[in-house]
Amino acid sequence: MAVEERAPSRLEGKYIAVVVCWLLGNGCLFSWNSMLTIGDYYGYLFPKYHPSRVLTLVYQPFALGTIAILAYHEAKIDTRKRILFGYSLFFISTFLVLVIDLATSGRGGIGTYIGICTISGAFGIADAHVQGGMVGDLSFMLPDLVQSFLAGSAASGALTSGLRLITKAIFDNSKDGLRKGAILFFSICTVFELLCVLLYALVFPKLAIVKYYHNKAASEGSKTVAANLAAGGVMIETPNDPMLQANRLSIKELLMQNIDYALGIFMIYVLTLSIFPGFLSEDTGSHGLGSWYALVLIAMYNVWDLIGRYLPLLKWVKLESRKGIMVGILLRYMLIPAFYFTAKYGDQGWMIMLTSFLGVTNGYLTVCVFTSAPKGYKGPEQNALGNILVLFLLGGIFAGVTLDWLWLIGKGW
Repeated sequence: MAVEERAPSRLEGKYIAVVVCWLLGNGCLFSWNSMLTIGDYYGYLFPKYHPSRVLTLVYQPFALGTIAILAYHEAKIDTRKRILFGYSLFFISTFLVLVIDLATSGRGGIGTYIGICTISGAFGIADAHVQGGMVGDLSFMLPDLVQSFLAGSAASGALTSGLRLITKAIFDNSKDGLRKGAILFFSICTVFELLCVLLYALVFPKLAIVKYYHNKAASEGSKTVAANLAAGGVMIETPNDPMLQANRLSIKELLMQNIDYALGIFMIYVLTLSIFPGFLSEDTGSHGLGSWYALVLIAMYNVWDLIGRYLPLLKWVKLESRKGIMVGILLRYMLIPAFYFTAKYGDQGWMIMLTSFLGVTNGYLTVCVFTSAPKGYKGPEQNALGNILVLFLLGGIFAGVTLDWLWLIGKGW
């Protein structure tokens, strides 16, 4: 069957696809952000184990190791099976958080802590499957779809922060209030992750714009889209043209051509995760907001991260120059001394402002990199490049959460 090149179909159903990608982006990090946002509950259960830092540190090696394997073999891995596995693992792992809490009646202890850490590792594996798969898949579609997915992942942080503030207000004065809020949190999260499984399995591949680009990618030699084409009711054989494979850039060649983007996304997340959430949860001192302080800081970061991911939609604001993006990333490192001196000498107003700026620059620069890098390549190469960028993103997160422990030097454990 010949590939149709009807131009109108390229934009057909675009806005529905934007909404679906936003919801799927939300599901990519909803479980993990829920675990981070109830850090005060885990801090109460495991006061000696630094859960806000350790859970992140456990999560990242699994995410990074998995995405490294998947990025290397991306051309041979069916995207549909990969992403469905990821969302299913999110659903099962989130449900297990509830099971552990209910089975132990909210008691702490090393056994419960190990169980929570194990689930954190499972979240990392799921994240690598979903985030790398979705970003790679969307990289050969419209930039608006990548932006929407990335905005959805940031929205998960904003939504979980908002829910956490609401549950804290509702249960703050009740007996066992922290636990009740956490249970409500993960109950909502479990239902939402199930929704994402169904949304990707039954809706995403049938969207007209998605079928168009999957069809186009298949004509360019992509072997990752076959199952989604079949699920969307499009029967097409991937061309077995040796020239398509011979002319395709290798992973190494793609990386060398986009090393500035890869290092840039790495540096963005090294800085962000060296401060958020560990430093904000434990190293900001005592202020007038009391137990609400860390929650407010995390909420402000998440809200402004979300706003930052929508700013590139304004064409006059979007940064597309490769040199300009790198300069912006480097200038952002001035935040390290700013946070240090503000935590030591400043009041809560300055810390909230800095945290907001950390969030908005993180979201803005992330979208600028992910929407600019894939331009000029064919579908299979764009898919590979999307996976490479996610690999460096997760590598930056891992390096950041490791460096986050440096803030504890001289403070005792």
